[in-house]
Amino acid sequence: MQLNISQQLKQQMQLKLDPRMIQSMEILQLPLMALNERIEQELAENVVLENLSAENQDAADSEVQYELEKARDEARDADQQKEMVVEDNNNNEADFERLLEMSADWPEDNFASSSASSNRVSDAMDRQHDLMANMVDRPQSLHDYLLEQFSFLDCSEAIRQFGEYLIQNLDSHGRLKSSLPEIVQFFGKSISLEEAQETLSLIQKLDPPGVGARDVKECLLLQLTPRTLNRNVLVTLITSHLEDIAQNRLPVIQRKTGYSLEVIKDAIEDLHDLDPYPGRGFEDQPVQRVTPDLAVEQDSNGKYTVRLLDEYTPRLRISRKYQQLMRSNPDQKTKEYIKEKIESAKWLINSIEQRYDTLRRVAQAIVDHQTDFLESGPEAIVPLKMQQIADVVGVHVTTVSRAVAEKWIQTPRGLYPLKRFFGGGTMTSSGEEVAWDKIRLKLKEIVDGEDKNKPLSDDALVNELSKHGYNLARRTVTKYRKAMDIPSSRQRREY
Repeated sequence: MQLNISQQLKQQMQLKLDPRMIQSMEILQLPLMALNERIEQELAENVVLENLSAENQDAADSEVQYELEKARDEARDADQQKEMVVEDNNNNEADFERLLEMSADWPEDNFASSSASSNRVSDAMDRQHDLMANMVDRPQSLHDYLLEQFSFLDCSEAIRQFGEYLIQNLDSHGRLKSSLPEIVQFFGKSISLEEAQETLSLIQKLDPPGVGARDVKECLLLQLTPRTLNRNVLVTLITSHLEDIAQNRLPVIQRKTGYSLEVIKDAIEDLHDLDPYPGRGFEDQPVQRVTPDLAVEQDSNGKYTVRLLDEYTPRLRISRKYQQLMRSNPDQKTKEYIKEKIESAKWLINSIEQRYDTLRRVAQAIVDHQTDFLESGPEAIVPLKMQQIADVVGVHVTTVSRAVAEKWIQTPRGLYPLKRFFGGGTMTSSGEEVAWDKIRLKLKEIVDGEDKNKPLSDDALVNELSKHGYNLARRTVTKYRKAMDIPSSRQRREY
């Protein structure tokens, strides 16, 4: 085998994104709250950036005037100093005596200052204590609630330790994560299976009812009491007919159990009062706050106009102090550092301004296309693709996709994500293009108005939609019915 070394020229085209272009696209894609966090981060990392807030705006406007007045004061002080006469040594001795008199009174002044400082510290601590007292306390978890109840039970130390371990093995819904023998095996201490079962029985008597169950059936059965109405019927239904209830096969249950339909339906109504997830009431689910980036307003001519909601977004500018420092010819290392920070700040400010401009133009194009939606509601929405907006605004379709990602707009019809206004459609029998959202609303209207004793099958729904001019395939109707969580005709039937 022979090895050769050679050089070859090869011409190749390759697209590489500049890091600043990547930053610009990231800023465009950020929602309002994330943008504010990004700006705060840049303010902390870039020394030449300044937050020109509403309060700083007045200071910035008067900064030049302040510098001019300061320069005039310094010149006036210099003239006064030239006119001053140097005092003799007698005056110096008199000043020295006055200093001695001030030093004699110093301890009391020092004590007063110390007392005032202590008062300020005390006030600050009081305010901090009030703030901590008004903070939202962490809600009690399911495990803490069960452990608190279990601590009051009279049991042996072995059962107590295993009970605390068993409670920690419950999931967020209050069910056992593993089988009881497996938990005993991983417990690591000597405890019999009979003692483990006794411990589990104690936990299953705690509040909320149904905790400690190993499956849905046991969870529901634990919630039944001797005073529960239709208890015997419920035990039968839970034990053997949960699947039949889910599929609405009431005649099958009637034939197998001998209960009448009225008794079965009454028991099912009582079954709905039981909770298959008794621990979910302890889950901490904070409400997600949505902050709109834009608002739609109607002017006197009836035209809908988009307005940016950026009142709480920090205003940025480049520090004049560092600009002056650059003009003072610092050393090369300092000059390069400040230059790099200034260039980074300029690019960030330009990226934010470009984000505002792109977002406003994209949103305005969307609003212009969906005016009927704003005036008449969701049933008047028309099909819209991102490519159509990209053509109107004059940008790439990926730019539109980034601009509308996680952005919300406040409209006269409510708060909507910008992506809500996009969607495909189909042609009606009359040749009119209609959005899928409108078809889904019509499908729901037909299902709500059907005879529940004889609900419409998917084939019948296809025929009903065709009467309104919507010619759809059966699989399409089935797909949208499932997407809208509409049960099948058998499950919708009322006996």
